[in-house]
Amino acid sequence: MEETMQRRQLIAGAAALLSPPGRVKAEATDVRIARQPSLGHLPLMIMEERELLQKQADARGLGRLNVGYVTLAGGAAMNDALLSNAIQFAAGGVPPMILLWSKTAGTGLEVKGVAAMNSMPLLMNTNNPAIKSLKDFKDTDKIALPAVKVSVQAFFLQMAAEQELGEAHRHDLDKLTVTLSHPDGMAALFSGQEISAHFTAPPIQELEARKPGIRTILNSFDVLGMPSTFNVVWASSKFVNANPKLTEAFMAALEEAIGIIRADKKAAAASYLRLAKDPSDSALIEQILNDPQVNFTTTPQAMAKYYEFMERTRLISRAPKNWKDVFFSFLHDKAGN
Repeated sequence: MEETMQRRQLIAGAAALLSPPGRVKAEATDVRIARQPSLGHLPLMIMEERELLQKQADARGLGRLNVGYVTLAGGAAMNDALLSNAIQFAAGGVPPMILLWSKTAGTGLEVKGVAAMNSMPLLMNTNNPAIKSLKDFKDTDKIALPAVKVSVQAFFLQMAAEQELGEAHRHDLDKLTVTLSHPDGMAALFSGQEISAHFTAPPIQELEARKPGIRTILNSFDVLGMPSTFNVVWASSKFVNANPKLTEAFMAALEEAIGIIRADKKAAAASYLRLAKDPSDSALIEQILNDPQVNFTTTPQAMAKYYEFMERTRLISRAPKNWKDVFFSFLHDKAGN
């Protein structure tokens, strides 16, 4: 018996000597990250181009990491991919993350926020000189946005309608909305034939505002009464708990990418145009990045505004006690709200 025990100890010691030095065991070697095609996802674009996650993973003894980036159209597709483990990190608007948190909280599939990515306003522009506010929309008007009822723009439109028209009229403008991609919505707004307003995102909203006859009539910061997070990253608790070092590396890479954007807005603008294959001019993107209302940060902002409205309108069956319930504990030292 003693001889067998000694043999096992020798084998274990030999295995330890043969293991790569500094390698962290039992963490994933492949990770897939989903993003959307907009300026708000610039940190993830820079992470991909500069292989920041691979660098941070290697620094933590994880070895060479296989990282894949995919582009998905919206929050629903993100959540489906995350639940099926086709991706490990999803990025998009706040409502889809809160919706999935509410559905999975306390279960084996629990999903939480990893970090915010930015704070920036979303604008609704109009080509109709008669439209000065939401009260001026008629049944013949059409409002383009990325996805009817489920996009963050549709969410803000309902909030704005409730504030301006009254609680009973929260959904009055829903029937006017049509689903169009950001570029198609801009083209339709410029044509002036069917679309009379477009609720979009940077840099499309700024491109529209350059055209004579186009005016901004709604700003999401005004709707919420404060600066708010536009894009967040979320993941399953199962993955994060099984891969603490990889998650730590992801956060470090995200913070590094944000630091790169902040350090040189001109270079960041050039990176966006190159990586997104966006036809906008560099001066416009740089102008947006220098806008005081635009801030790339991992600190969540105005979360309560989102989930309180979603609970009150029964979009979610449960609401968090505070923003920290929705995010993993490693983010709790941030000055979020």
